[in-house]
Amino acid sequence: MQDKTAETTTPILSVLAERFSPYAFDPEKAVPEGDLEALFEAARWTMSSYNAQPWRYLVGVRGKDDRWEKIHACLVEGNQPWTANAPVLVLGFVRDNFDFNGQPNIAAEHDLGAASAMLTVEATARGLAVHQMIGVDLDKVVAAFDLPEGTRPLTALAIGYHGSADVVPEAYAERDAKPRERLSAADILL
Repeated sequence: MQDKTAETTTPILSVLAERFSPYAFDPEKAVPEGDLEALFEAARWTMSSYNAQPWRYLVGVRGKDDRWEKIHACLVEGNQPWTANAPVLVLGFVRDNFDFNGQPNIAAEHDLGAASAMLTVEATARGLAVHQMIGVDLDKVVAAFDLPEGTRPLTALAIGYHGSADVVPEAYAERDAKPRERLSAADILL
């Protein structure tokens, strides 16, 4: 496994520079329960508009119950080959309306993204990797799970330890091997 630490133009926290979203997960290495709990504790303490905390997660741990298989079946075809090795699969949901007044929460998707980012930072600090994805068949999620009213599926996350390239089809291994690239700060600042 090559070092995927970002070559930043300005020093940043190492946990941010080291964050990488692999396609190859180690299929033999389970995520310790305490680490998994810490990831969702990090998500829990994420900032949110009006402190609404509109994010919800459904977690599937391989071999624990049928949730992992049900989540995997809800991923789009292009995500299923590489997620097959992830020991943990998670669905991310938003609550579209504020609980305190029933009005639309236009920050709900943003806040789910922020919570998933904090979860990812905590995972990286613990030596874990998270690959966030939008490739989810949302209708399948609604059909597969008994969701609370007002809770809408949106994203998925694969969580585990970065694995070797030989555990995924070649096309995904090639993606993992590519250099990490980002727009410059000048390109993202208006």
